[in-house]
Order: sequence, then structure tokens, then C-alpha cells
Amino acid sequence: MSETTFPSPALVVLLGPAGSGKSTAAAAWPCESVLELDTFRALLDGDPPDADCPDEAVHALAAVAERRLARRLTTVVDIDHTEVALRAKLLCIAERHGVPAVALVMTTPLRLCLERNALRPAHLQLPEDTVREQYGQALDAVPGLCAEGFVHVEALYGGAAGHRR
Repeated sequence: MSETTFPSPALVVLLGPAGSGKSTAAAAWPCESVLELDTFRALLDGDPPDADCPDEAVHALAAVAERRLARRLTTVVDIDHTEVALRAKLLCIAERHGVPAVALVMTTPLRLCLERNALRPAHLQLPEDTVREQYGQALDAVPGLCAEGFVHVEALYGGAAGHRR
């Protein structure tokens, strides 16, 4: 995980495509601090890898994030859904509660993300073009993350467990 010290409490948003190591990075925090969009998809839709994330899953995740940040609890959000609107919603919640937001962007090579996705059980795999699209969206987002409102942006290498680039 990162050697950087983050403010506490903080909203920590893990950005990257499927297979980039977000869940591995999230394991550095207590499990009750981590909100995974896939978990909300599964709870509400029965389909965690549904990249066409139903609005209900995003709203449920945001509602839990709202409650945690209102209580000034560090909240880690694991998302592969890299749309600006979702980040804006999370940043609004953090700002409303005076909690700084940190973005950790996974820099795992696309090849490795695709390999990991292919090794997942069939019902959890995403189409290769979806992983490629997520990868491109995450890279495209990086230059504007500070302007969006993140107080700290860091790249994490999600290759071999625990290794950074």
C-alpha cells in the first residue's frame, strides 16, 4: 500500500479498471471502512460485474458514504465506474462534511488487468472491451482529479502484491 500518510478522517477513492488491484489496496483499511461498488451492485442487482451500474447501486453506496462521513469516519470507495458524475457526488458528500478527499489511481498495466480479469470465475468476468474502456477512462481522469476537488492524488502500482512503481 501507499507510504503516504493521509488525513484522518478522509474519503479515499480507489480508481482503476477491473483487475487493477483496487480491492487488494483497499485491504489496507478495516473492512468496515471499505465500500465496493461491486458489493452494492450484487446486493441490489445480483450481478457484481454489471458495468452498466444501476443507479440504485450508486445511490446506496453514496448513502452509506454520507452516513460514514457525517460521523467523520474514514471511508474508502472502490470503484471501477470512473464517470465524473460519480466522483462529483462523492466529492460533494466529503465537502459537505468537511472531510478531505484523496484519489488513489491504480497504474497496473492493461495487460495485467486483462489477465486478472480472465482468471476470474466466468460470472465475475467483464468483457475485455469493458476493461479496456475502464482503463482509458481512469487514465483520462488523472490530469483533472485535483481540479475536481481531490486534495491528494497518488498513483499506486497494483502489479505484484504490495509493490509500487
